[in-house]
Amino acid sequence: MSGRYRIFETSQFLEKLEHQGFKGRKEKIKLKLAEYVYPQLKEEPHYGLNIKKLHGKYNEVWRYRIGDWRFFYSIDEKEKILSMLTVKERGESY
Repeated sequence: MSGRYRIFETSQFLEKLEHQGFKGRKEKIKLKLAEYVYPQLKEEPHYGLNIKKLHGKYNEVWRYRIGDWRFFYSIDEKEKILSMLTVKERGESY
């Protein structure tokens, strides 16, 4: 299953990333995405300490956890594209 994936940030994801707030840590979160999360997801988006596949009506969606924040994405295995869908605070995620 592993391979090199490309990451696509949807307009909804980018909007949420800009307006979510992150309790004053927006730049730190963006840096962590760019330097740590995205490189990890490009190599292996299915497995990791902070990765979980959702179930039920969201069974095609995965989530990556950074502290109190959840970053949701889907995977197109055929095209090897990971689409970042949205970001939510833990309390509003489930």
